[in-house]
Amino acid sequence: MTRILLAEDQSLVMQGLKMMIETDDDLRVTGEASDGEIAIKLCEEQWFDVAILDIRMPKIDGLEVAKIIRERWPEMKVLMLTTFNDDEYALEALRIGAHGYMLKDADAEWLIKSIKSCLAGGLQIQGEVAAKVVPRLLHKQKRETSGLNDLLTPREIDILRRIGEGKSNKEIAQDLALSVGTVKNHISGLLDKLELRDRTQLAIYAIRNQIV
Repeated sequence: MTRILLAEDQSLVMQGLKMMIETDDDLRVTGEASDGEIAIKLCEEQWFDVAILDIRMPKIDGLEVAKIIRERWPEMKVLMLTTFNDDEYALEALRIGAHGYMLKDADAEWLIKSIKSCLAGGLQIQGEVAAKVVPRLLHKQKRETSGLNDLLTPREIDILRRIGEGKSNKEIAQDLALSVGTVKNHISGLLDKLELRDRTQLAIYAIRNQIV
């Protein structure tokens, strides 16, 4: 069973999201928080596999809660949720290390898919948000392609490209006819070579350097 923390300050929205999530038998909302302080306290008291955080909450906002979770409980996955289709929020969420960014008007199928994708190591950004965020990432300063080829092996670039596409380790392994363990080893090597913290930063790096 996947244990989920749901942090949302509007009670009706909270219950609606909970009902959608729990239409999947493997997913359970085991913690509910109406503000950021409660969300952090719940994380201190029990373990969650995924934290779904509203961007705008009382006391401590969702971005700050996400930052605290990524620092204190790095194995916990974080999905950001908002009504605001704002690329600045999405960019900041990705900088912090969130594993996905969704709008509150997402349907149950997309919500469940996003949760399962991030658990499998993917990066989920809802289409409307991605349409704004990706072009901005592409226009950021990037390394020269020749330098990247000197730094990474062709296999590492293949894997990095698929991470940028949001694929899980299992999907990458299937694409490249590798074992999941080999893919994990390559990802560890990529993190070391590129001096990045986690898979989300690898995905952003791949997009920023036009590897995808």
